[in-house]
Amino acid sequence: MPFKILLLLLLCYSSFSQNTVPTSFEGKKLVWNDEFKIEGKPNPENWSFEEGFKRNNELQWYQEENAICENGILKITANSVERDNPTYQKGSKDWRYSRPEITFTSASIHTRNKKEFQFGTFLIRAKLDSTLGSWPAIWTLGVEKPWPSNGEIDIMELYRVNGEATILGNMAWGTDQAYKAKWDNRKIPLTHFLAKDPDWINKFHIWRMDWTESDIKIFIDGELINEVKLSETINPDGFNPFKQPHYFLLNLAIGGNNGGEPRPETKTIKYEVDYVRVYQ
Repeated sequence: MPFKILLLLLLCYSSFSQNTVPTSFEGKKLVWNDEFKIEGKPNPENWSFEEGFKRNNELQWYQEENAICENGILKITANSVERDNPTYQKGSKDWRYSRPEITFTSASIHTRNKKEFQFGTFLIRAKLDSTLGSWPAIWTLGVEKPWPSNGEIDIMELYRVNGEATILGNMAWGTDQAYKAKWDNRKIPLTHFLAKDPDWINKFHIWRMDWTESDIKIFIDGELINEVKLSETINPDGFNPFKQPHYFLLNLAIGGNNGGEPRPETKTIKYEVDYVRVYQ
């Protein structure tokens, strides 16, 4: 076979291999994935958008324009802006309506009522931004009951803890007080990962959740960062929120209760997701 033809075949095979999604993983079958190959807005068959101010006294106003798929990557961008808050109500006690201005915009997407899963292995490849004020997350919420009795799984969060950039993996469920969660969380300083690779924050990494009938385990690049037994996650009424379907959320929050106040010179913060895959 002529050398040029052989080289062409090898290049084609390499390209095909890199773009092929594994249909199985450790004995489980691929049941859903999004590789974000559609240019423009995320696939509406999979994702819906949040809009406005939502939670935790965060600074950002969520809007569709800040989530775009380009070259197979979901790009969520937070931008510094100066805009009027269209929901402003003078004298309101609710922080979402008492703010006269919007100082940041960003995006939050979710799969509720579109793609919901119970148990399996979940793989998400993403790249973070540790700029002060950044609070990206990969998380799930249960479909039944109000928070936190519906259960929350934070596969990934990054925010400031005592002023230090920290990566977290958490699970939360209900208590006998409304809106007060019982948390099982793990906080790992970003320096733990930078010690292994000084350029860690500028690279993509794989977050993995293994969720079975008995436990939940969260990994980063194969390193176990947190786990919980489902025998311990029972609400006071006997309901276990991790034995029901959950839906995905991908968002980039700014500031608020945990993100930290962005510096005045910060104009843009970015969060990128390569893929989301579910194996069962």
